[in-house]
Amino acid sequence: MGIFQKKPLKEQWRALIILVLLFGLAIYYILFFIPKNSLELYQALSFAKDFEEAQEVVLDGYEDYFKEEDFEFINRLDTSAERISQFTLFEYDEKTYLIMTTPGTERLKVLSVEELPEDIREYFLALTP
Repeated sequence: MGIFQKKPLKEQWRALIILVLLFGLAIYYILFFIPKNSLELYQALSFAKDFEEAQEVVLDGYEDYFKEEDFEFINRLDTSAERISQFTLFEYDEKTYLIMTTPGTERLKVLSVEELPEDIREYFLALTP
């Protein structure tokens, strides 16, 4: 019956401890090393040592949207972010709403909601691969 069948108690405990450690490491990685909001994303990009490290936060298949020139500009010593904003787009039948939320907070709070004009809506729809 699985990995614990017909093994001495000592080996069962070792296997259980290894499984718990692996699970714990996975949770630790998700909680502390994957950006969860705009502020953490900015920090991950601006503190990256090189472009390859910054590419690790880019979703597979979307690498072409983040160029090395963008990384170089973000990482320059003479530039810093003037403002970090976090936006979400909600699309319905023929309308798109832009929702501005609080970056870097544990629970998102809505700061603003605007219906996008048709031309801007089309622009964002064209970005979707």
